[in-house]
Amino acid sequence: MATPAKKFINNPNDVVTEFIEGLVETYPGLQYLDGLPEVKVVLRADVSAADYDKVAVISGGGSGHEPAQAGYVGEGMLTAAICGDVFASPPVDSILAGIRAVTGPMGCLLVVTNYTGDRLNFGLAAELAKTEGFKVETVIVGDDCALPPPRGIAGRRGLAGTILVHKVAGAAAAAGLSLEEVAAEAKHASEMVGTMGVALTVCSLPGQATSDRLGPEKMELGLGVHGEPGAAVVDIQPVDVVVSHVLQQILSPETNYVPITRGNSVVLMVNGLGGTPLMELMIAAGKAVPKLQLEFGLAVDRVYTGSFMSSLDMAGFSISIMKADQSILERLDAPAKAPSWPVGTDGNRPPSKIPVPLPPFQQNKNEEAAIEAAATVVISLKDSLNEWDGKVGDGDCGSTMCRGATAILEDMRNYYPLNDAAETVNEIGSSIRRVMGGTSGIIYSLLCKAAYAELKANVQSEVTSKNWSDALKSSISAVSKYCGARAGYRTMLDALIPASRVLEEKLSIGEDPVSAFVLSGEAATAGAESTIQMQAQAGRSSYVSAEILASIPDPGAMAAAAWYSAAARAMKEQSQWLGIVIR
Repeated sequence: MATPAKKFINNPNDVVTEFIEGLVETYPGLQYLDGLPEVKVVLRADVSAADYDKVAVISGGGSGHEPAQAGYVGEGMLTAAICGDVFASPPVDSILAGIRAVTGPMGCLLVVTNYTGDRLNFGLAAELAKTEGFKVETVIVGDDCALPPPRGIAGRRGLAGTILVHKVAGAAAAAGLSLEEVAAEAKHASEMVGTMGVALTVCSLPGQATSDRLGPEKMELGLGVHGEPGAAVVDIQPVDVVVSHVLQQILSPETNYVPITRGNSVVLMVNGLGGTPLMELMIAAGKAVPKLQLEFGLAVDRVYTGSFMSSLDMAGFSISIMKADQSILERLDAPAKAPSWPVGTDGNRPPSKIPVPLPPFQQNKNEEAAIEAAATVVISLKDSLNEWDGKVGDGDCGSTMCRGATAILEDMRNYYPLNDAAETVNEIGSSIRRVMGGTSGIIYSLLCKAAYAELKANVQSEVTSKNWSDALKSSISAVSKYCGARAGYRTMLDALIPASRVLEEKLSIGEDPVSAFVLSGEAATAGAESTIQMQAQAGRSSYVSAEILASIPDPGAMAAAAWYSAAARAMKEQSQWLGIVIR
């Protein structure tokens, strides 16, 4: 007979009750209804149905997914959570008791994960509550992207993306919105998120033996949070490969589970399934962010990493991707006192690294001068770029570029590791991504990420002029690949492609690197000016008549030529002043 898995418990039948008792002892803002063990409801200690003047947000489901859902009870998130037994939906009477306890005249929203038991029990409880005069709306969350559609009447499973829906709904309710408005925001959020999980082991239930379904060298893709089989069992792979597969599955245009396309902003959640060390979750998060940026062309605005919806002691993680507009970001950033919602994750973030302090003579004055010159000239061109863009686009090219250049100047003095060229390029991309919206922000983020990847992969010690030339080529290739632009399409590439070509040619015949840089800057300017003769084949300019285009150069190309040539001139002046020889 198999031996039950080792756990720090008493009677396996009492684990949920004793968990609730420990939870409310730990967090003074929580209480539970005095109906244990039959009625297992955790609720806000500061809310009473008699005088609560906001929409109550209620969720729940089977236990074993801690901290979900009871850990999200608190101001700004859930008003109450209904706990079932381990992996079992809570009974109707418990759900109804929770509704009665916290629902005032504004009504309540039930956020329900898409499992048959949860839908039936919460659905019946909602109908019974309505007969008692309560206003009740329900939102079903099914964010699973692991299994191919269709899934019959069962649909997609509710996974960790539900926690983001809780936050959006809770913030909307805290803002005083009506029940209909809170429900609409929660439903919208549920349609914007997709999740997929992977695991090295299945979970062990209290008092039961652990399944040996997965062998020692195997992992499972797309398994459910109750340990139910997923899409495939495969050999264990490095986390880089696993993360790539999961992101591709979530964002697949074939299944179209989430309406996310290149240029969108997203929120990333890396969720531990109970038995995965935080170190491994952070590794997965650190690999997912640049992949989303570089491979999928997405701006990652928020990252949440930790255990949000577990599966007891399962060794695994899930990734959730949510499309994030400004309204969703505001809801996610809104204050919350739920004990398990992460702190310190809201708001725009500075560059991820700051330089190791070095003596002044070790600072890279060349890079600093080039960056400053490039940013300064872009700021000076703001009005001209806006004027040109007003005739061939939407009129904000100068303003957008100015925001990015201003952020670069501010961040360079405080954060950039100027002694590390690759990391400096990466941080420039972070500055741009933080403040530049629209297509321009994504394109420049792609440029920087591609250049960073090239420098990081091929620079052994000191960066050479050839390394910079290769990085520029990689950047152009990335933009061309993901945006579809080519030479002659009347885009910024019409400045950068000639610059790259001249730089490579001059370096190959032994030209002094600084001179080659300056000559390539002149080529960039000539290329940008030549766009006045081109018919646009990309961007908003492609909708403008040829007559109008014939009098205006492409603003994006002019901006690119301006910063590139300014950087080249600054390098020349700096090398002459310091007498530096650049390789």
